[in-house]
Amino acid sequence: MKKTILIIGGSKGIGNAIVLAMLPDHNFINLSRTDPSIADSNFKHFNCDILMDTLPELESLDAIIYCPGSINLKPFGRLSQADFKNDFEINVLGAVRVIQNYLPALKKGQNPSILLFSTVATKLGMPFHASIAAAKSGVEGLVKSLAAELAPSIRVNAIAPTVTRTDLASKLLRNEKMEENIIERHPLKKILNPEDVASMASYLVSESASPFSGQIFEMDCGIVNLKL
Repeated sequence: MKKTILIIGGSKGIGNAIVLAMLPDHNFINLSRTDPSIADSNFKHFNCDILMDTLPELESLDAIIYCPGSINLKPFGRLSQADFKNDFEINVLGAVRVIQNYLPALKKGQNPSILLFSTVATKLGMPFHASIAAAKSGVEGLVKSLAAELAPSIRVNAIAPTVTRTDLASKLLRNEKMEENIIERHPLKKILNPEDVASMASYLVSESASPFSGQIFEMDCGIVNLKL
């Protein structure tokens, strides 16, 4: 079934990979501050700051995918309250604003679903991750609460990836030695590509994933759940 999918942040990174993977078979509406490089009859873009701007009116949606995130890694003593506030706004309040605004449109959709993004850092304690782990833990709480509240009509899930090759993670992968160290820490000896995450996202908003709601799917390359 051809779906109408609202994606926030579909111009870059994982969001862009999701659009490219699903675009031939679905209609996408993209809200982003960055102009996309995609030009397709199934793709419509609105230049929009999700926290500040008036959101466009949409009549009916089958899925919402909220991709914005942050990797704000600092020692705890160097994290300001503004850092915590900014990460929470981007990751949690932005998602809340989008979902509240478009819930009426989503309720008109066919087998509708919501997909958010977390991180392995909510389960795996890592230095310098206090702000982002706190924010993404809020995302996971939102997923579980909304999944319960919106059942059985709307499914809500999240993907929690480990390090993924995107511009957002470029500082973590800025040289070959750093990349080798990160790969070595993962039992599966790999780093995720955006296309890996896009495949999971495509599945979770599809009819094949109808049994799943309130779930956090860890794409961890083994780092959270395996110790070798």
